[in-house]
Amino acid sequence: MITRRDFIVAVVAIFMTATVISSARFAGKSALRSSVFHWGEMKVEQTAVGERRAVFDAPTTNLTRFECHITTLNPGEMPHGAHRHGHEELMIIKEGTLEAMQDGVTHRVEAGGIILEGSNDLHSLRNVGTNRATYFVLAWYPHDLVETATK
Repeated sequence: MITRRDFIVAVVAIFMTATVISSARFAGKSALRSSVFHWGEMKVEQTAVGERRAVFDAPTTNLTRFECHITTLNPGEMPHGAHRHGHEELMIIKEGTLEAMQDGVTHRVEAGGIILEGSNDLHSLRNVGTNRATYFVLAWYPHDLVETATK
């Protein structure tokens, strides 16, 4: 029979393992400091649904990880299916029209609009316009986050 003590030890061990794995991923990376990122200097990666520009992905003074990328979706495309994750994301629409599904509710978001995806909320995006849609994604991972991504 599992005792309460055994259960607590197992939970602490799992938490510590997750923390070590998360820390190891960014070991050796210095904390992101005040910076400027120029559009013309960003490497463009072609994807099956459009383009992606990686801006940064590093720890900061206050976060285990802070990540920014820019996605461009071709008309009718989705970057991936509906999913949820422990971290939070903010998306700023640069151009185009997106359909944002959040926990079963769909919103139309045009250029200049902002989408916030809360921790563990089911969400997805689709370009519903006739032109390409480009949006900035900012994702932050607090020091105490245990990431459990699901689809």
